[in-house]
Amino acid sequence: MVGFETSDDAAVYRLDENTALLLTVDFFTPIVDDPYDFGRITAANALSDIYAMGGRPLTAMNMVAFPCSLGPEVVAELLRGGGDICREAGAIVVGGHTIDDNEPKFGLSVLGIVHPDRVVRNVGVAPGDVLVLTKPLGTGVIGTALKRGLEDENSARAAIESMATLNRAACEAMQEVGVSAATDVTGFGIAGHLHEMLLGSGCAGEIDFEALPLLDGVMGYATQGVVPGRTADVIEYAAEFTDWPAHPAPLSADSPVEDLTPWRVLCDPQTSGGLLMAVAPDKAEALVAALESRDVLAAVIGRACAGAAGCVRVN
Repeated sequence: MVGFETSDDAAVYRLDENTALLLTVDFFTPIVDDPYDFGRITAANALSDIYAMGGRPLTAMNMVAFPCSLGPEVVAELLRGGGDICREAGAIVVGGHTIDDNEPKFGLSVLGIVHPDRVVRNVGVAPGDVLVLTKPLGTGVIGTALKRGLEDENSARAAIESMATLNRAACEAMQEVGVSAATDVTGFGIAGHLHEMLLGSGCAGEIDFEALPLLDGVMGYATQGVVPGRTADVIEYAAEFTDWPAHPAPLSADSPVEDLTPWRVLCDPQTSGGLLMAVAPDKAEALVAALESRDVLAAVIGRACAGAAGCVRVN
């Protein structure tokens, strides 16, 4: 039913008239020092693709690349963290594969299910749809501050817990209300993932920058240039489709910091970010209520509009 044509979050394969399989895989290098937290974050990130498609995860398989010199205790904590999040999601870890590698990596291949008529795609946005985001932005910035010793795992706990939080409740809310489209916000930042939704849907969109929910400290670190290495590449990519009168592109490292800082936030690569949903205006209030009743952030950050496909205007 769904392949890789529109950069959807998972592949969808119809088994019969009542069941479709969701298949996804994701892995990355450590973003925190604690192996248990790294396992939790990685599992939540991989499971998020199933939730973004409106599904329920069933099974997961671990993919582990680790130097043997770190010892089995570290890998055990990593797998314990991932296993705890999978259990929280109601998914069973059924196996996996390990290799010896100098650079640690961890991820999961996840299988989920959804009714074929209830698959949520990242396309289908219509002009007028309201854009709702369910987690604060800035995990890339805070993760970089952590790596540079500007934060520790206590001061960065809000970011860590955000990344380790499942998008299950957000998925339940959007299935309850019904949305036009959804995706999870990850490595291309809020700008890049909104662009994908709009491009595949044939419309444009507007973001209210002041409405974007941010983790504490993100603006300050962005001003100081404490951002992931990929941020400059994401900015260069996003500048091609982003209309931002207050901070016009193109930008360079020599641009004034007051111009660079907002772009660094808009294009911050996220790990295990929230769901970005487009919902019809007459359902927006119900979606916000459904999210908030489940203690999920429901930030209204903009709306879709008529215009060049994929264009993101920032106000």
